[in-house]
Amino acid sequence: MEKQDLPIEINLKGEFIRQNNPFTTPFGDKIDELPVEAGRYRLLWAAVCPWAHRSVIVRRILGLEEVISLGTANPIRPDLPNIDWEFSLDKEGVDPVLGIQYMSEIYKKTDPGYTGRPTVPVMVDLIKQEVVNNDYFKLTNYFETVWAPFHKKNAPDLYPEALREDIDALNDVIFHDVNNGVYKCGFARSQQAYEQAYDALFARLDELELRLSNKRFLLGDFITDSDVRLYVTLARFDVAYYSAFRANKNRVIDYPNLWAYVRDLYQTPGFGDTTDFDAIKKHYHLSTHISPDHIKELKILPKGPDLSGWTSDHNRQALNNKVDKFIYKENHK
Repeated sequence: MEKQDLPIEINLKGEFIRQNNPFTTPFGDKIDELPVEAGRYRLLWAAVCPWAHRSVIVRRILGLEEVISLGTANPIRPDLPNIDWEFSLDKEGVDPVLGIQYMSEIYKKTDPGYTGRPTVPVMVDLIKQEVVNNDYFKLTNYFETVWAPFHKKNAPDLYPEALREDIDALNDVIFHDVNNGVYKCGFARSQQAYEQAYDALFARLDELELRLSNKRFLLGDFITDSDVRLYVTLARFDVAYYSAFRANKNRVIDYPNLWAYVRDLYQTPGFGDTTDFDAIKKHYHLSTHISPDHIKELKILPKGPDLSGWTSDHNRQALNNKVDKFIYKENHK
């Protein structure tokens, strides 16, 4: 494989190397940080994207919906030479607040020389009309910490200070082997790269299956930021990654603990009510730049899998005998 034949995010070994986020200024109260202000920012997302989905889950759980507005792109990629997102779900085909048709417009308005993929989630400053942060890895942590003055009354603590070191370490593992691991399988351009990613993914899922055999959630009795991050990949696994990304050793439904765990989360407000399986299937199976050529030509959407089991009893509460799934700040003062 010649170097000039490789897409920008594929190395010489055929491995998928995700692009860096160029807009990473943190939110906070320091002079060089982004001010935390109600109504100032718009969060742009697509329901198919796991990175964006986790920011929307946290936004809802913490009650930030009236503070940070939300713009939603079509799950189907527009048929353009470049990879983009389109606001064709909105009236007249433009985001009603920003007035843009394509996600790339706000990126190029911010940086006319921008040549990367226009990614979601992305926070747009409505005063400056510019992208200010697309750091999907840290965005939920900002929502959980410096955005606390705008949390709803009695909001849960998804990032308790006493557990942050453990959460950060686990998040790093989940990102490399699971969240990004499925993409390293799906976008690999060599057999060796694919099999290496495949083996790492399923070795990690085996470990998580064992971990969840005696813990209701990843860090114990309560939902944390780590559970949000694992959930978004597990929710997409059987409907998309298993087939579209060739991550086909096992389905999530084949893991007793992981399957019960993800149903427990799905049935928790903020998780299932922000999960759009139809959008997920359409994106991964029909979108340009994602689906195999023969699938794109046929435009046939897979009918399965059966989704009825997502609301079935999970019995995970038996692991901790607790009704509440969240930690609240007063418990950790």
